[in-house]
Amino acid sequence: MLLVNLICCKLSYGQQLLNDVRELSSDKYKGRKTGTAGNKLAADYIVSRFRAIGLKPLNNSFTHPFSVKNASGKIVKGTNLLAVIPGKKEDIIVISAHYDHVGVINGKIYNGADDNASGIGGLLSIAKYFKTNPPDHTLLIAAFDAEETGLLGAKAFVGKPPVAIGKIKLDINMDMISRSDKGEIYASGTYHYPQLKKYLISSNPEVKLLLGHDNPKEGSDDWTSQSDHYAFHSKKIPFIYFGVEDHEDYHKSTDDFEKIDKDFYTGVVGMITEVIKNIDKGLSIQSLFKDKKIMGN
Repeated sequence: MLLVNLICCKLSYGQQLLNDVRELSSDKYKGRKTGTAGNKLAADYIVSRFRAIGLKPLNNSFTHPFSVKNASGKIVKGTNLLAVIPGKKEDIIVISAHYDHVGVINGKIYNGADDNASGIGGLLSIAKYFKTNPPDHTLLIAAFDAEETGLLGAKAFVGKPPVAIGKIKLDINMDMISRSDKGEIYASGTYHYPQLKKYLISSNPEVKLLLGHDNPKEGSDDWTSQSDHYAFHSKKIPFIYFGVEDHEDYHKSTDDFEKIDKDFYTGVVGMITEVIKNIDKGLSIQSLFKDKKIMGN
């Protein structure tokens, strides 16, 4: 029955999912670089989709501006986009993806279809599903800005959290989820939080869900610090990060919508939705914090 429901979900949301990625990775957004007019247009589009889905703004606003220093000491101003799906519990699961990209370089637009219009498309699809199928936990839907300049939007979020940070029990982050030559997507984080492994199952045989890229011994293949989930991990908040391995168009002007593997992508978003359902229904908040050794204390 679960597989049937997910197939129906895929059919219902698949076209909108692709429409969102096609839109956000079009030339009109000029690569969505933080602080640019194209980035602001992208933010406006995402907020319009939040409203269309019927999401509730966090603290009476979808837009949450921030101003933080980057690694060079320069002040970066950006805007996180935050919405809430109330649950039966006040405990919060953050579902996140970044919407910024690298902009225009040497006259070429870097549209960032996989990186990370795909994550935002998934975020919107998941939000639509849980708005229609209310969760047990409260879900905070977070479209972060300034990931490409040092995870600054996520760091601003956890640095001055707009909700009680003690209520945030998990971050599920998506960054590059729409294409893989091997049909594989990784869920990183279980090296640090092995108690989450049991929820990482998929009933879709077309999606190869693998665990890994989270062991510090892997060096550059350790993705623990490679996207916005790291800001949560630094605060000892568990995370699962969904992403594909780098491909030939990573951070190139050729990362366009036409390169997305549409069947793989819709399958991945369905799988992530399934995982979130597993966690929402089965997660024991106490178990996440029971073993202090696991939490790195």
